[in-house]
Amino acid sequence: MDKPWLKHYPAGVPVNINPDQYSRVVDMVEESFKKYADQPAFIFMGKSMTFRELDEKSAAFGAYLRSRGLEPGDRVALMMPNLLQYPIAMFGILRAGLILVNTNPLYTPREMKHQFADSGAKAILIAENFAANLEQIIGETQIKTVILTSIGEMLGLKGAIVNFVVRRVKKMVPKYKLANTICFNDAIKQGSKFSLEPFQGGPDDTIALQYTGGTTGVSKGTMLTNRNLLANMMQIRAWLMPVLQGREGEPVRAMCALPLYHIFSFTVNCLAFMSIGACNILIVNARDLPALIKEWAKHKPNIVPGVNTLFNGLLNQPAFHQLDFSNLRACVGGAMAVQRAVAERWQQVTGCQLTEGYGMTESSPVLTVNPVDSTMRLGTIGLPVPSTEVRIVNESYQPLPPGPDHVGEIQARGPQIMKGYWQRPEATDETIKDGWLCTGDMGYMHPDGFFQIVDRKKDMILVSGFNVYPNEIEDVLALHPKVLESAAIGLADEKSGEVVKVFIVKRDPSLTEEEVIAHCRENLTNYKVPKKVEFRTELPKTNVGKILRRELRDLK
Repeated sequence: MDKPWLKHYPAGVPVNINPDQYSRVVDMVEESFKKYADQPAFIFMGKSMTFRELDEKSAAFGAYLRSRGLEPGDRVALMMPNLLQYPIAMFGILRAGLILVNTNPLYTPREMKHQFADSGAKAILIAENFAANLEQIIGETQIKTVILTSIGEMLGLKGAIVNFVVRRVKKMVPKYKLANTICFNDAIKQGSKFSLEPFQGGPDDTIALQYTGGTTGVSKGTMLTNRNLLANMMQIRAWLMPVLQGREGEPVRAMCALPLYHIFSFTVNCLAFMSIGACNILIVNARDLPALIKEWAKHKPNIVPGVNTLFNGLLNQPAFHQLDFSNLRACVGGAMAVQRAVAERWQQVTGCQLTEGYGMTESSPVLTVNPVDSTMRLGTIGLPVPSTEVRIVNESYQPLPPGPDHVGEIQARGPQIMKGYWQRPEATDETIKDGWLCTGDMGYMHPDGFFQIVDRKKDMILVSGFNVYPNEIEDVLALHPKVLESAAIGLADEKSGEVVKVFIVKRDPSLTEEEVIAHCRENLTNYKVPKKVEFRTELPKTNVGKILRRELRDLK
């Protein structure tokens, strides 16, 4: 197929990567442990952990799991915010030949039960804050080994203070009763008495069950293999290396504000950045913007992955504008659309471009990224990463020509595309057609190979036969100085089939419905203008800050 994007690749970015350079993720990881042994790998609340410490502790944790009777291929769940314990456990699981099941700690007992029962997880490492929820459903799962941890467990004396505040002052740990548990540090101590048994593994082995966000229906486990994750790690690294390499002295410092259990942060921060010896600064709660800003001031990150709501939130904190941004080299937005107004303001404030990328859980996750140089194009999702093909197809899966008049579904193929959905062959067949991943997103290709997303297929609003895309309306609303956040949905209507309704969080309390409608009339054709406006104090979001239109549609 024609690949016009290759002519616009930034200098230094290869056309292809070699996903078979390593046969297993653990081979790459163990190479990094040795290569960067004395450099800091992760920093959390002032506590630094080197690659050597990560090597030793993850091997001990993996050995502990194997000592409990777990065999290669068994599933182990991780359920916690960004703590030092996460990378230790995650790499320990993979080094023991087990399959990682990342779990959102904000899940309700019902959601936990679905994921644990569906994956057949046999063990879990869980932060004590969420143990009461586990207690409610553990009897309906196969989980027999429970390892508990606390936010302060690896912080020494400071950790005791942190835990006292979390447990006694903020009362963030509900009472629970779980039998036969062990704390994380004790598991490490016990595991250090054993050697980690080697296991046979290959490129096509599933090593992670990464559950889809569930924003469009039931959450499904995507089977990500060694080859999938190695490929995407190399693709991300190849794309960003021109802006990260050639700096002598301190290793790259990456802000890790998104949760590591989310596929974006998991692959970008945990794999790609770690493979170049970068130090990840862990943020336990990205919604606590003042705390995040303090960490930023202390560590002066070079690269910041995030989501639009995070960047927008920081821009609305006066203290953020006082920071020193001289060390900042790249900022990458993913998981949801980066709004033009946010990107433009970000560059004005920080002097650094906010580069939009695109992907999904099923693609490990990155498919396209904008160049991290002057050729970046605001409003687009950029160019396909190395060794990746992307196309636009109609309802019959026939390729469409370039141009905004040819909007269709975005399809992609490459070595990062999942093996399939766990125990759901029919869903796999619906999503992967002849080797092409059907993304469910609508967009078009520019003649020069840049891609533009229009909206999700399922979020599209049909007004009198005209397609209306919520992203466009939300982008227009983001331009209004009195609007902080917004979401657009379709409401059933007798005359036109559907009409547009918008939910808005005000930046300025004086904002009125009339102002919103007038602003939209100036910027949108009549059928796209909202017929209903509802003001709210907040909008429902996923764990990474992606606005849940589905929940708003359910409320109406």
